Amino acid sequence: MARRIIKKVLSVEQDEGVGARVRRSVGRAELRSLDPFLMLDEFKVRKPAGFPDHPHRGFETVTYMLKGSFKHEDFCGHKGTINSGDLQWMTAGRGIVHSEMPGGDGDNIGLQLWINLKKKDKMTEPKYQELLKADIPHVSKDGIHVSVIAGESLGVSSPVRTITPTMYLDFKLDKGAYLSQPVADGWNGFLYLLKGKGLFGGPEEWTESDAHHTLVLGQGNHVEVKNEEDKQLHFVLIAGEPIKETIVQHGPFVMNSQQEIFQTFQDYSQGKNGFERAPNWQSEIGKESH
Repeated sequence: MARRIIKKVLSVEQDEGVGARVRRSVGRAELRSLDPFLMLDEFKVRKPAGFPDHPHRGFETVTYMLKGSFKHEDFCGHKGTINSGDLQWMTAGRGIVHSEMPGGDGDNIGLQLWINLKKKDKMTEPKYQELLKADIPHVSKDGIHVSVIAGESLGVSSPVRTITPTMYLDFKLDKGAYLSQPVADGWNGFLYLLKGKGLFGGPEEWTESDAHHTLVLGQGNHVEVKNEEDKQLHFVLIAGEPIKETIVQHGPFVMNSQQEIFQTFQDYSQGKNGFERAPNWQSEIGKESH
């Protein structure tokens, strides 16, 4: 059964971080969360704006660059640059403090997705999976072009190993292209449109939409999309297995109870239980922006 569109939300640009502009998809008032997803932002940042030193605990952040580049640095000494088409899949686990700042001149544009972790995985050791554009599987067929960030599409699988089972696909459809993409039964999913206009859902009920809209998928085992416009259609399809646990979020900390959030603040302020390096740490890239 094709998954029809059960909710359509426009992402309006807003301020975030220090001088950054974001269009929030999941995570805004109309779509607070979509288990296991906590947030999706399309960000646009110019120097000297950015996301200076800040902590995370209890979930994963997935940064995918669309234009320009972003520098990152954490309190363990891990640093690097994510360029256009590159991916960073960061498991914050028990604790990370890091900084994310624009690397290129002009607009630096990308997507950042927050994925929740099960209670048993929240205090795992932090780790990274980083893929250059050339390492992300890409396939083209019948006017459909897909980059397989996580999961599988058109017979190609991503090397990314997800703790919370997740599908993340970047699609571009030429005029006349028709996509039928399997999505696992029982998973929650959505599409976020980046450019162009298309029809989504399936023959029983098509939903027309254009850029900066989030389309929440109903239940079923696949989604159908077609592009009847002259311009190329560009969107991401994201789906995951719901965790079905209580979510208590306070900014960059996502746990299962208020007590765990209180403990996290204590750990962060006292530099313990994963935040040992936090006191007095300052990123070099954060200093450069001042």
